[in-house]
Amino acid sequence: MPEVEDAPDSTSDAREATVVFLVGAVQFVNILDFMMVSPLGPFMSKALAFAQSDAGWVTGSYTAAAAVSGFAGAFFLDRFERKLALSVALVGLAAGTLAGAFAWSLHSLLAARVLAGLFGGPATSIAMSIIADVVPTARRGKAMGKVMGAFAAASVLGVPFGLELAQRVSWRAPFVFTAGLGLAVSGVALARLPVLRGHIDDRRERSMWGELRTLAQAEILLSFGMTWVAMGASFVLVPNIAAYTLLNLGFPAGRLGLLYMAGGALSFATMRAVGPLVDRFGSARVGTVGTLLLTVVIVLGFALTPPAIPVVAIFMGFMFSMSIRNLSYNTLTSKVPEPSQRAAFMSVQSAVQHLASATGAIVSATLLAERADRSLVGMDRVALLSVGLGLLLPPMLFAVEARVRRRAEARS
Repeated sequence: MPEVEDAPDSTSDAREATVVFLVGAVQFVNILDFMMVSPLGPFMSKALAFAQSDAGWVTGSYTAAAAVSGFAGAFFLDRFERKLALSVALVGLAAGTLAGAFAWSLHSLLAARVLAGLFGGPATSIAMSIIADVVPTARRGKAMGKVMGAFAAASVLGVPFGLELAQRVSWRAPFVFTAGLGLAVSGVALARLPVLRGHIDDRRERSMWGELRTLAQAEILLSFGMTWVAMGASFVLVPNIAAYTLLNLGFPAGRLGLLYMAGGALSFATMRAVGPLVDRFGSARVGTVGTLLLTVVIVLGFALTPPAIPVVAIFMGFMFSMSIRNLSYNTLTSKVPEPSQRAAFMSVQSAVQHLASATGAIVSATLLAERADRSLVGMDRVALLSVGLGLLLPPMLFAVEARVRRRAEARS
């Protein structure tokens, strides 16, 4: 399927707006399903009698399963109409999430998260493929900013609501709520998204190993490496932030939802503002600024004991700078594959993303220990590992952006 032309008309604008909104809704559910587990960690560990330092395994089980399914999806997702494939993935995600509500032990919870991850990985890659199919390159940074605003919206609305449900009802209630929301969004997406089949004809004669060979280009491999670094650096920290904030820094549990709400609101505003900046100045420059800001926040907030800045500043700074960095690299990666490669590329990218997240979460579980009062030991080591990985990202951003630019110039 060729790139969408940059010259818009009212019909294409309305279609594009509908697609961006619905894909954002899909991402809201997908991200909420993933994000809610970390802040629920202290509730789940107490109810299911496992150590808080093992929370990384809960996050890692989801992301590892999503990595496997994302890699497998590279062989077949581009052979199916986009919105049907997306709806199937969302229904499976909802089923796995609902299963989590009935967990009775750490191992049964891990099994439910594996099931959710097997469908969550493809849901992400298909959603991003739809955006790349419909939105032209010149406006993709702005569109990606809106879609990635789902991350912030999940923090502003979903995570605080989930925490409130956990405190007032049960830790199981957020799983039930998210599963129901996933089924509702699946139905609306199936009814309202356009039929997207133009990518299929180009791929009918390719073998499954041919799919992998098309993804062996240098800029694609660099893009995968970039994703690995960004997600690995994030997820040695993310699964442990809620527990560290509550148990080490003494932040009140009743205000944790408000903290996520404030951080998510800032993240949402940041992504809306940064999308046009990425279109204007490029992903590499903007992403480097985000990476450096994030480095400062992690050092001051997590590597030093006690932290050099207050809890609110740690959390807000982390959300702000990570939003800048993640929007930048995601916008750049959307420009890397050819149209007929998109779902395959996004599937492998999703696999890399989730495998890196799983690795980061599991490594953090091995680096951390738990005191008798359930507070965590070893966050300084985790923080320094996150900083070291994150600083590898800027040169990779510049390398991928340069290759994408040269390819575009060669075609013009």
